[in-house]
Amino acid sequence: VAPRAVIELFEIKKRLQGKIEVKIRYSMLELYRDHLEDLLLGNKTRTKLTIKKDPRGIVYVQNLTTEEVQCPDDVEKLMRRGHKQRHTAATLMNSESSRSHLLMVFNIDCVNLNTKISTVGKLTLVDLAGSERVGKSGTSGVSQAEGTAINKSLTALGDVIAALTTGSKHIPYRNHPLTMLMSDSLGGNAKTLMFVNISPLSTNVDESLSSLQYATRVKKVSNKSTKQIETKEIRRLKKQLAKLNK
Repeated sequence: VAPRAVIELFEIKKRLQGKIEVKIRYSMLELYRDHLEDLLLGNKTRTKLTIKKDPRGIVYVQNLTTEEVQCPDDVEKLMRRGHKQRHTAATLMNSESSRSHLLMVFNIDCVNLNTKISTVGKLTLVDLAGSERVGKSGTSGVSQAEGTAINKSLTALGDVIAALTTGSKHIPYRNHPLTMLMSDSLGGNAKTLMFVNISPLSTNVDESLSSLQYATRVKKVSNKSTKQIETKEIRRLKKQLAKLNK
């Protein structure tokens, strides 16, 4: 089922109809053992995915499949298609343990039909795989290697969060693909929300406490959000510049 935030996004689009033209594009990928996987690609020929950043500071993945969506039903169909490709496995702690980090990205382009001013936005929904202790998960071989990669990426994310909350001049986004992907979702011009799933079992109290401490650090991240706007004149000049560059 499409998340509530996505349903609200389309409700806003409907309310703006006739005043603002809204286009929403959706993509879905996973970070599996430090490699990017396009979950909407299906059986098509796979190409190398590269993390880039455009002049506005928005992160995008080159060669990633994107689909324009008109309603929550469109999103749900693509979600189901993508989830079939995602890496999962059974462990002693979870019968369908995520073996990767999942990212669902919504790029939103809005054009005011009166002023012709363009505004862009991005909504990134990230399902982080949980950290693992080999002794409790009972993994070995490939599953153990997957767990090691997950723990490494979460450590890198923790380092970024620590740098953001302490006012460090250097934020180590480039230390890992996960933090590179999330760099415009954590710092700068972003609003970040974290929802934590914890186990009700008393035997998992250490993991639950660790997860809550992790989320507490995220809550301390403070950013200044600004509008990403582009006037008709700016678009004209950009097109002219692109022609000159060619």
